[in-house]
Amino acid sequence: MAEVEWPWQYSFPPFYTLQPHTDTRAKQLAAWESLILEYYRVTKQSILDIREAHTSPLFNNTAINRKLPSEVVLLVLEELAKSGNASPLDKNKHRWLVYWHTLEEWGEIIYNWAQEKGFIGSVCTLFELTQGEDTVDQEFHGLDTEVLLRALKTLETNKKAELILFDDNQGVKFF
Repeated sequence: MAEVEWPWQYSFPPFYTLQPHTDTRAKQLAAWESLILEYYRVTKQSILDIREAHTSPLFNNTAINRKLPSEVVLLVLEELAKSGNASPLDKNKHRWLVYWHTLEEWGEIIYNWAQEKGFIGSVCTLFELTQGEDTVDQEFHGLDTEVLLRALKTLETNKKAELILFDDNQGVKFF
């Protein structure tokens, strides 16, 4: 797994306290948004549980003894949701899906791969897409199934694919 490159702010104690000045707060939140997306991209994670955020090295810098409060994590996730890079999994907004690409971008990445590999008109299982030999060098290899399904639904909406979901079989046909 690739190593996370922490930005300079990660070691700056005020980064972990929501800043009162509007412009400074906007820059702080933008920096957190970038850091979260990069961290989730590098670690290939997709689910963030706010109740457990304080245990993650992303929000807990033990070297400077600072943690980002849960309410600030929620604020950043709500900002990411506005840009299409996150969505809550529950109505209490405790668990979130984080997308380092928007769902539409993921859909296009997968569709472009399907075109390049000649899978238009064919059916691929979701397992083949995320775990198969043909996708080892693709960014979506290992992608969370829920994120994959949501990305494929954007293709379905655009009439580029059809999800095939029955019993334990899950696949997609590309058009």
